[in-house]
Amino acid sequence: MTPTTQHLRAARYTWGGDEFLFVEIAEAMSLTANFTANAMASALAARTVDGIVDICPANASLLVRFDPDVIPPGSLEELVRDIEHEVAQLSEQTLETRIVEVPVWYDDPYTGETVARFRKGHQRPEGTDLDFAAEENGLPSAAEFIRRHHSSPWLVSMVGFVAGLPFMFQIVPQEEQLEVPKYLSPRTDTPPLTVGHGGCFACVYSVRGAGGYQMFGIAAAPIFDPAQRLADFEDFMIFFKPGDIVKFKPVGEEEYRAIQAEVAAGTFTYRQAPVTFDLQRALDNPTTYNRDIMETLNGL
Repeated sequence: MTPTTQHLRAARYTWGGDEFLFVEIAEAMSLTANFTANAMASALAARTVDGIVDICPANASLLVRFDPDVIPPGSLEELVRDIEHEVAQLSEQTLETRIVEVPVWYDDPYTGETVARFRKGHQRPEGTDLDFAAEENGLPSAAEFIRRHHSSPWLVSMVGFVAGLPFMFQIVPQEEQLEVPKYLSPRTDTPPLTVGHGGCFACVYSVRGAGGYQMFGIAAAPIFDPAQRLADFEDFMIFFKPGDIVKFKPVGEEEYRAIQAEVAAGTFTYRQAPVTFDLQRALDNPTTYNRDIMETLNGL
């Protein structure tokens, strides 16, 4: 990531059938491209335009579903292009969001058992996914990889693949990002709440199912609650939203079990706090900015 705001070319607009407008902001993920996607989505939602059914920001793009009988495609495109121009001209590139602490039991037995079952589809049949990740990133040990994984915040760049699964992008300079390839052959099983990694993206698997990301640990609390039992899901069954910032907190077995008991009792709530994400500060001085933004949780 360069130390100044990256300038993006004009977005590419295409249509998906009669109901979808796809806006490709950039070909590659970056903090700037993702900020633009979220800022455009927020601005479009604030207009409360009749005929717009859904607005879905992604890593470096925006998808708008609309009813062509209510808003003509040409009118929608003109509106979204105007918003793109407004976002590009912003003097302060900030986004009102929140930082959330996600407890993770790294190197846990659940993902460990699954890792052992699927070594034939892995680049490195011996060892574990954590061993492989450390080696791929030139780090001396799995413990150092875990430290690097939880010592900086992650931006939720999009939510998808399965219900409620967040893709997360590390808020560090590009040369410091943790990068690990996916499995050579996808697994047919992944434990729910697995903390995974593929390419430059981290994720938390919201439900049990197939997957190909490297597995590093397991989150202690749900991120998808269809029954909406827990207070954090009172408004919506999916916890994460694009633009959220995540701070992973390493926990041991005892704390993991205690959190699981709170979840079962219906009393668990995530530690979270409102923050203003400042794109320019994140690009100019990520080390200082990351420390400041994570310290927002310390006063809770």
